[in-house]
Amino acid sequence: MSKPRRRSAKVLSAGMLREVSERFKALAEPTRLALLQALQEGEQSVGDLVERTSLSLPNASKQLQQLHAAGFIDRRKDGLFVYYSLADDDVLALCDLVCSRVLRDVKARERALQIR
Repeated sequence: MSKPRRRSAKVLSAGMLREVSERFKALAEPTRLALLQALQEGEQSVGDLVERTSLSLPNASKQLQQLHAAGFIDRRKDGLFVYYSLADDDVLALCDLVCSRVLRDVKARERALQIR
């Protein structure tokens, strides 16, 4: 028996749906997720993030710019250095939700393969 689906109480306009879609697009790149994962430890410079993620400086800068434009991270400049941090914990909650679902799906597939 399937579980009843919960309905969202909010009906979004076409403009809001586009805005939400853009936010999800920002999370659809594995290198951006790696940067967010690294930022869970706190504020870091671009150099620190390059070292932790093994990304090239130009690639890391580009991905950080996109995450900042989407509102997921904050940045501050201190002299010649730029430091990044998570804008808030909401993106981590979203990532945890998706990761939990992926893990559940993987385990279910593994069980299904064992039954065969």
